[in-house]
Amino acid sequence: MKADHFHTIIIGAGPAGLRCARTLAASGKRVLVCEKNRIIGPKTCAGGVTCSGLSQAIPAQLVERHFSIQNVSSTLQQARLIAEKPMVATVNREDLGHWLAAAATEAGATILTGTAVRHITATEIVTSQGRYGFDFLVGADGSNSLVRRFLSLPITKMGVGIQYHIPSSLPEMVWHLDPKHLLTGYCWIFPQAHRTSVGAYCFRRHMNPKGLKTYLHAWLDSRKIPYQGLRAEAANINFDYQGWHFKNIFLIGDAAGLASGLTGEGILPAMISGEEIAATILNPGHKPQRLNRLIKNHQRHTRLLLLAGKNKFGCQLITESLILALKLKIIPFSALEMATEEAPHARTTEEDPAL
Repeated sequence: MKADHFHTIIIGAGPAGLRCARTLAASGKRVLVCEKNRIIGPKTCAGGVTCSGLSQAIPAQLVERHFSIQNVSSTLQQARLIAEKPMVATVNREDLGHWLAAAATEAGATILTGTAVRHITATEIVTSQGRYGFDFLVGADGSNSLVRRFLSLPITKMGVGIQYHIPSSLPEMVWHLDPKHLLTGYCWIFPQAHRTSVGAYCFRRHMNPKGLKTYLHAWLDSRKIPYQGLRAEAANINFDYQGWHFKNIFLIGDAAGLASGLTGEGILPAMISGEEIAATILNPGHKPQRLNRLIKNHQRHTRLLLLAGKNKFGCQLITESLILALKLKIIPFSALEMATEEAPHARTTEEDPAL
C-alpha cells in the first residue's frame, strides 16, 4: 500500500515539535506530527521559564507564577537577587502542551497521538498506525530521540533530573548548589499556582540517578519539605549538540541536544529551535539568528560545565565566585539564561537566614 505523503513529518509533540508544526502549517504546508503518548503535554519538568523573550513565546494566561526574587544558595553563602521585573516564571507543562497543540491544529497540522514510530528511512516512516512519506523529517522526540539514532549521532553528554510535585504552592523560588557533592548540579524549589516542583539535577558523569535521589531526599529533609508518599519523576536531559541540519532531516529541542547542560533549561530553546527550523524548511536561505545565539549560549554553558566539573575544588571555587558575583551585581542573573533577549537588572540584599 502506498504511503500517505506529507511535506513535513515531525516526530514528537513537545514544545519544539508543535511550534515547528504550527509555523509550517500556517504557511500552507501539509504537516503530520506523530506522538507516541496518548496525552500531549505531561513531562518530567520543573516548568521554569526564564523571562527573556517569555512574552513572545507563551501567553500570559499560561503563566502560573512570576518571580522577581531568586534565592541562590550554596553550603557557604546565600544570595537573594531582586529585580524590578520578574526573572523567572513557571508554567504547567500539560497546559502548555494543550495550548501548543491547539495552535498547531488550528493552523492545519495533523496530530496523531498514541502513534509510535517503528522504522525510519530517508523518505518515509513506519508507525503503529501506518506508513507515511515525507519531503522533510523533523526529530522533536526528546533526549532519547529515534531520529537522532537513525542519523547515528551518539549522546555522550546527558543530564538527569528527579522531581516531586508537592501539593501546595510554596512561597519562594530556590536554587541550591553544592559543588562538593553535586559538582555543577543543583536542587530547586519551583512553585506553580497550586503545587510546587522540588527536585535535583546533575550531569550523569558526576552522579548517577540513585545517588542524586538520595541527595535530594536529604536536602528536602533538611528543609522540612514532605515528599514521602509522593511519586518521584525522573528524566534524562540531552545537551550533546552535534548539529541540526542533515540533508532533508532536522533535529530540534532535546533531540538536537539544545537544552542547557548547566541549568537544564529547555522549554524556550525548544520553541526557538522549532520556529527557526520551520523557517529554514520554508526558506533555505533563512538566517536563523535566534537559533545561532541560542547555540552560542549553549556552547558557553557546556564549556563552563566541563571546566567546573573537572574537580571538586575547582568547581567549588567557580560556584562560590559565581554566587558572589551575582550578589555583588558583577554579573546579572540573565547571564545564566539560554535565551538572549533583554532581561531585568537585578539588585541584591543581604543573606536571607530563611534559606
